[in-house]
Amino acid sequence: MNLPVWIARRYFFSRRKRSFISWLSTLSMLGVGVGTMALVVVLSVFNGMEELNRQIFKTFEADMTISPKEGKRFLASPALLTKLRQTPGVHLLTSVAQDNALARYGNGTTVIKLKGVDDNYLQRQQLDSALLEGKLLLRRDKVNYAIVAEGVRSDLSISSIDILTPLEILYPQSGQTLSVLNPDAFNRQALTVSGVFFIESRYDNFVLAPLNVARELFGYKPDEVTSLEVQLQPGTNEIAAQKTLQDVVGENLLVKSRDDLNVDLYRAIYIEKLFVALTLSFIILVASINIFFSLSMLVIEKKSDIQILYALGATRKMVRWIFLTEGAIIALTGAFAGLVLGIGLCVAQKEYGLVGMGMVSSIIDAYPVRLDIRDIVMTTVLIIFITVLTSWFPAQRAANSQQ
Repeated sequence: MNLPVWIARRYFFSRRKRSFISWLSTLSMLGVGVGTMALVVVLSVFNGMEELNRQIFKTFEADMTISPKEGKRFLASPALLTKLRQTPGVHLLTSVAQDNALARYGNGTTVIKLKGVDDNYLQRQQLDSALLEGKLLLRRDKVNYAIVAEGVRSDLSISSIDILTPLEILYPQSGQTLSVLNPDAFNRQALTVSGVFFIESRYDNFVLAPLNVARELFGYKPDEVTSLEVQLQPGTNEIAAQKTLQDVVGENLLVKSRDDLNVDLYRAIYIEKLFVALTLSFIILVASINIFFSLSMLVIEKKSDIQILYALGATRKMVRWIFLTEGAIIALTGAFAGLVLGIGLCVAQKEYGLVGMGMVSSIIDAYPVRLDIRDIVMTTVLIIFITVLTSWFPAQRAANSQQ
């Protein structure tokens, strides 16, 4: 066995009495362990929240969205649609006309986001798991239907089994003076509610309707859309597909992935995760300062031993390495225990949902977690850096104590 490691182990494990230095070392281990465990758990929770948001977006948004660089609508010619459908990796192409509108049902009114979609929208089967009641139906027997979000249903007290009360959608006419007293100021469409869905609160004001209804309501031309949504075939490389689609649509249109559409949210999660990681790292550093004091006092206590080692031919490098190893034993023992406990808590949370969200309207019951090997590696590297930082000066002092 390496002599400096053996001596460091003897100093740590073979003390004849529990001195203040021993208790300080134990406190250092506990501090590093608790800090490491907290860092692993918190970073895993942030990873879980990011993954949860991706699952939420995947339930409603397409893999790729084509939108204009300027303005809010563009002309989607039949030639462009044909090229896009023939692009490798494209499974479904959905034309979308979307804008804010006013919804009226019975005596209630509310502002909604009306999303007009092609008939093939329901073939994506994204809303199948989000349906609360009714059915997913947009058009049948020349009757136009609407699928409303839970928030709209709650605001207007909509009943999906009431086929006699229509959902009336109003949109201001272009060039008309906006006035609720002027009946000609709004375009109007009446729809029958077929179903109610719930995904997450950010989608609570959406109403899905047939594309021709939305175009007529907004005053769009037959080929005008606000966006084209592309659903890719399973296993398609999204980065390559995005580049290919961008080449097809040209410079006047933008192709954005699902992550691109929500880049601000992901950036906010990343920044918050970074600041929390820095805060917990600082706490671990503060806890590791006890290692500095513990080793400093150990150097004083073992001064005679150090002199004997020098008399026996030990070098400064060997003495320095003894106390660096002592600090490593203290820190890495606590870090290893913290990693094991942190990983164990994350696994238990994922399997059994130990800590709930505490929100009735949440789509999941417990906090989501996802372990990432990069976080484990980063935490390990951080502990090693802190160990060297806090152990170096006492070890150097021991190495310089030769008379």
